[in-house]
Formats: sequence, structure tokens, C-alpha cells
Amino acid sequence: MRFVRAAIVAGLAGLALTASALAQQKTLSIGTGGTGGVYYPLGGAIANVLSKNLPNLQATAEVTGGSVDNLKLIGSGQSDVGFSMADAALDAFKGEDKFKSGKIEVRTLMVLYPNRMHVVTIEGTGIDKLADLKGKRVSTGSPGSATEVMAFRLIEAAGLDKDRDMKRERLSVAESVNAIKDRKIDAFFWVGGLPTAGVTDLAATPGVRIKMIDHADAVAGMNAKHGNLYAAGVIPAGTYPGQDKDNRIAVVWNILVAGKTMPDDMAYAIVKTMFEKKADLVAVHKEAESLDYKSQVTANSPIPWHPGALKYFADKGVKM
Repeated sequence: MRFVRAAIVAGLAGLALTASALAQQKTLSIGTGGTGGVYYPLGGAIANVLSKNLPNLQATAEVTGGSVDNLKLIGSGQSDVGFSMADAALDAFKGEDKFKSGKIEVRTLMVLYPNRMHVVTIEGTGIDKLADLKGKRVSTGSPGSATEVMAFRLIEAAGLDKDRDMKRERLSVAESVNAIKDRKIDAFFWVGGLPTAGVTDLAATPGVRIKMIDHADAVAGMNAKHGNLYAAGVIPAGTYPGQDKDNRIAVVWNILVAGKTMPDDMAYAIVKTMFEKKADLVAVHKEAESLDYKSQVTANSPIPWHPGALKYFADKGVKM
């Protein structure tokens, strides 16, 4: 895996898990996302697990716009840990796209779960495929989210122009759900885990029939321009009320990240505790079931690993 050898050489020499960083750090801020997605409830579960099991530490989950906000908060020192989609994290590390003002020295703690792109509409809008978004009112995600990053890339790969071909709003998933219920928008993009509470709410609304738009055929075009960050996937039939067939989609992995300056023993302790208390995380949201050793290797985070995380995986015999 990229960066692994250098990280081991640079960061693991003489590393011993001590109580020093844990004793010094009293609070840990975790950047999550909006209340209608998966990041926030799962982040709350992580904060609870860490607070209960690490001495002298109080972790809190913060509501944010999502990946982009989380990465910028880590860069400014306002957050210690954050959820991010892999594509947004790579942009931050390289100082590209929404991070042109400066690179962020972010490091991977662990690979979490696959994020699925939802392109959601309802019966009566006349939208059956991505091309039908032309001329429609569409939300592409909140300004601080990686939903917006991936939505723009999907729209472009589908041969549409995000500015000329649609009337675009920048709403969170919860705001998008309310707007489509009120017929203020015709469709929305959302990248999240399964099931996403906001989408479930929409699908369960009386008098509404949800439609999930297939778009897996655009993955090749996304990867051709942005690297092999995306894969084709499926939102299985029945994931949401009234969803009667598989939805073929684009997928990107979520990762948990921290700043480069996080002490190695703190990073080690966070990763260790999350794996040991996985059942507590799954009890809050089933996407935590995806947290395993295999995905740390096969999902291949595009940014460097934190030395403390590598130390934990080495101790567990995981060959990174």
C-alpha cells in the first residue's frame, strides 16, 4: 500500500503505547456530518465508545457540513478526528479542488464503510435517468460536503453541465428531503451509508413514491478523470420503503482521518478501541459492520496512514 513503508520508517521507530498523550488530552472533537445522514449517529457512537474506554478523555461528535468541512476543521486545529470520503481526503492532501488555498496534512486512521451515491427523485417529476435532470431543480449537496464533490464529478461524467443544465441548490440531505416533499426541487444527490435516515423518511412519506436513478455506467468516466477512486455498486431492492428494484450506483469508501500531529499513542488507542468495541458501534448503525481488517488493505486509502494506526495493525498481524 502506498505510503506504508515510509510511514513505518518515519513514525514507528521506538513507538511504545504510553499514557502520555491520553493523560494530556482532555477533549477530542470528531467532525461528522448533518443530522440526516450516517456520519452523525455513527460519530456519536464513536465519541461515546472513546469517552467510556479511554482514560481522561471526553470525545464529542460535532454536526458539520460533511467531509470538506471536517478536513478543513482538522487543518485549522478545530477538530481532532473526522469522517471523510476518500476522494475529498485526497483533494485535501494534494491541495486541489475545494482545498486550493492550501494542502492539509491529514492521515488515515482506518477505512470505515463504502459510501453509496444516491440520486433520488419521486414519481411525477419525469426523471428516469441522469440525462432527465436537464432543466430540473436539483440539490447537489451542502457546500461543506463531499456529496457536492462527487455529484459534480458524476454530473460531468454523464455529459451534463452542473451550472447550465439545471437549477442547482446546495442543500443537506435533510433539507433536500423537505424540499422535495414540498415540490421545491425535483431531485437530489446524496452520498451516504445504508440506510440513510433522511431517504428512509422520504420513502415512507404517505403519497410519495421514491425513485432511485441508476448511474453506474458513469463510473468509468469519473475514474478516467479523477483516478480509480470510484467503483460500481448496488443499493439493494428493499433498502428503502417502496424501492422495488436494485439501484446501480457509484461507490466511494469512507475513511476516518486525523491530523499529522496527532500523537502516535492517541491514534493507536482510537483505532484499538473502535475495533474492540465494534459491537457497540453496530448497535447504533449497521454500517459499522463493514469495519474489519480486510477492508483496511483492500480499500487502499489514497492518503498516508497515521503511524499509530499502522502500529496497531502491525500488532494484529494485518499486512498493510
